Amino acid sequence: MRRFYKSVDISGSAAGFAVTLDGKPMRSPAGRPFAVPNPALARAIAEEWDAMPEQSEIQPDRMPLTRLAMTGIDRAADQRPKVIADIAAYGASDLLCYRATEPAVLVARQSAGWDPVLDWARQSLNAPLKAVQGVMPVKQPEASLAALRQQVEPCSELELSALFQLTAGFGSLVLALAVLQGRITAEQGSDLAEIDAHWQIERWGEDREAEIRRARLRADMLAAGRFLTLLHASA
Repeated sequence: MRRFYKSVDISGSAAGFAVTLDGKPMRSPAGRPFAVPNPALARAIAEEWDAMPEQSEIQPDRMPLTRLAMTGIDRAADQRPKVIADIAAYGASDLLCYRATEPAVLVARQSAGWDPVLDWARQSLNAPLKAVQGVMPVKQPEASLAALRQQVEPCSELELSALFQLTAGFGSLVLALAVLQGRITAEQGSDLAEIDAHWQIERWGEDREAEIRRARLRADMLAAGRFLTLLHASA
């Protein structure tokens, strides 16, 4: 679909702040009114639409905030219990709980990066998790998994959209919740999730395709972090 509109703006309404194209409020793919809670996020989404060149194809991959909002408005609204369950399920196999056995430098990096975040989950979320060396599954305390789920359940549909993207991208619910609650930034979360990858690159190098995949994933994580920051902005 080519750019069909001349002007992009935002407008306030009872449902929130809408993005308008040639004065007409946008709608989601499912036909719902497209509205977000504050003008900061609405403006940022409007900027994505305004940045599309005249007469060019609209490129969804260049509109990450729009995609996150659309997913929240449609998918998270229609499938809220499933989305919550899918996010919470990552707690049982969280990346931070599976540690290398060697070499010592990687073991030390994981411990230095991941232990403070697990300590935060234990102290602030009442969700202590077991960390083990190797890849064999470890059964986490049910009370801890329930405590993590309790952090997910109150989230709005828009928060769930970003939280799902972060959790799946990091492979860690704990890292994603740390970003959601402002304990770390999305950039810091990406660095922590990539400790193993960085060590492998230092040792063996990285081919071009893997580099592109990693860059795209990181961009998605940073976009989700920015989305949450804007979503929680006061103006």
